[in-house]
Amino acid sequence: MTIKDLAAKTGYAVGTVSRALNNQPNVSREARDAILNAAREMGFQINENARRLKQHQSNTILVMVKGNANELFGAMVETIQALIASSPYQLAVDYSDEDDNQVARAVDLCRERKPVGILFLGGSNQNFLSDFGSIDVPCVVITHDASQLHFQNLSSVSTDDAQAAKAAIDLLISLGHSRIAIIGGDRATSDTSRLRYEGCMRSFREHSIPFDPSRDFQGVRYSYRDGYQAVQTLLENGCRFTAIFAHADVMAIGAIRALWDHGLRVPEDISVMGVDELPLGNFLVPKLATVKQNTARLASRGVELLLDAIENGAPAVHETVPFCLLRKESIRDIRKQGENKICVQAAF
Repeated sequence: MTIKDLAAKTGYAVGTVSRALNNQPNVSREARDAILNAAREMGFQINENARRLKQHQSNTILVMVKGNANELFGAMVETIQALIASSPYQLAVDYSDEDDNQVARAVDLCRERKPVGILFLGGSNQNFLSDFGSIDVPCVVITHDASQLHFQNLSSVSTDDAQAAKAAIDLLISLGHSRIAIIGGDRATSDTSRLRYEGCMRSFREHSIPFDPSRDFQGVRYSYRDGYQAVQTLLENGCRFTAIFAHADVMAIGAIRALWDHGLRVPEDISVMGVDELPLGNFLVPKLATVKQNTARLASRGVELLLDAIENGAPAVHETVPFCLLRKESIRDIRKQGENKICVQAAF
């Protein structure tokens, strides 16, 4: 008889059964009692060699960060480090490329470092569906909703990215903009990018505003350089717009510089809005309009949920943290003064 047999008998995940049999703390009392009673009834014998191997678990909490240049995640890591510093655990931070499968990477690190828990910053639910099943320690995703995955050891804390993006487009439309270009991330590898794109499209549909993604959308990496290059591509493609919505402040800041280099002023000619409220945005001229995420709350709540799961066997929890729109100097109302100067190739 194996642990898988016992899991099938009790209805609990293999990881939960393993933790209960090995007397680890992160299992609820109800689950532990049910598993141990079933083990006695079925005459299950623990492999002592395997148990000794399992006990070589560290006190490390892993933080898996998707993207090497994401300043929002950098701020979250600082908050997480401060909180973990006052706990009995040590922190290990692992950075991966935007296009990498960080869940598969976490599986490898679990074998090497044997962490007690994992925090994921960014990622794709598709990667969790394909690879997370072999991870049996408590985990929390910070940045996107994992409730539909139904893993017993996976919680999530997130902003409603689709609604946030829709609110940003709704604001620009309320200011008279109907020709809006979008700079976003890779929707295939990032749920955040996909949801923000879907939110934009929802707003365009509700306002009956046409949008041609082949011309008006640029999917790039989350960086200043890529935001700059995205504007160049939009202009080269003949895209005509009065506003740009970038799915991250780093892209928006790069976009503002590109517009300036092509003789276009913000917001007099083009309005620009981002997401995240990076501190740098408040020191730009003009100050960057943005969707503010409560990064401190996202990070701190993620740590709270993880520690509760590690130490008390708390079940998976999925929470949404509110956002707010910050209308600053980089966007303007064009309803009374007519449309802004429209970008064309001649702007070069």
